Amino acid sequence: MKDAFGAPQSLLVLGGTSEIGLATARRLIACRTRTVWLAGRPSPALESAASELRGRGAYVRTVDFDALDTDSHETALGKIFTEGDIDMVLLAFGIPGDQERDEEEPLSAVRVAQTNYTGAVSAGLVCAGALQAQGHGSLVVLSSVAGERARRADFIYGSSKAGLDAFAQGLGDALHGTGVHVMVVRPGLVRPAGTAGAGAEAQEDTGAGAPLATIPFTRTPLVTTPDAVAAAIVTGLRRRSETVWVPGALRAVMSALRHVPRPLFRRMPV
Repeated sequence: MKDAFGAPQSLLVLGGTSEIGLATARRLIACRTRTVWLAGRPSPALESAASELRGRGAYVRTVDFDALDTDSHETALGKIFTEGDIDMVLLAFGIPGDQERDEEEPLSAVRVAQTNYTGAVSAGLVCAGALQAQGHGSLVVLSSVAGERARRADFIYGSSKAGLDAFAQGLGDALHGTGVHVMVVRPGLVRPAGTAGAGAEAQEDTGAGAPLATIPFTRTPLVTTPDAVAAAIVTGLRRRSETVWVPGALRAVMSALRHVPRPLFRRMPV
């Protein structure tokens, strides 16, 4: 259950080496979160993340989780909930893919879709069922502004996030009144910690053991950071928001872009 400060006492991060997931865990530990589960493929990075969070005073455990191995989700994630209630689940895995390669190699495109959508639907439903059974909790789903409207530059990734976003919204409606809160987070392009300026690259945790893919980006006020996303997540939890945009200005930007005629949209540098 949440403590007197409104923070979850226990957290499960699906995508245990995700920069956004770990930034969120750090903030929540500072707000009295005491138990953290990091779910991901076994790796030195996962163990290092767990060790770092332990150093911040949390009781941290890791669990094997592969987004693509949907047959294992019910067993692997179900075991976590048998250990005790989980107050918050953060679905933080996903891969950007490589648009040019994915168009030429359909199986690569399928991997993006299966990780970002199929794997997320499977894990999301398993966790939602467990949260509903315990009668409380929050499921926070990392979507993306890329899912708001298909762009030539990343329509494979964007379509997978659009599907995830729609799924999470529908799941939130299905769980309304059950005590389970679903929050969709739509970040802009996320600059990894420790990078700055043009020419840097954004990364996302796969949660599936694949190499991290990269997205080049340039300097823009609509670029955000893992810590900024984490701060928005914590604020959204406190307010019990259903949708969170990071940065907040993206809400107005995307509202306008959704209504731009397609012939004009194709020519826009977005």
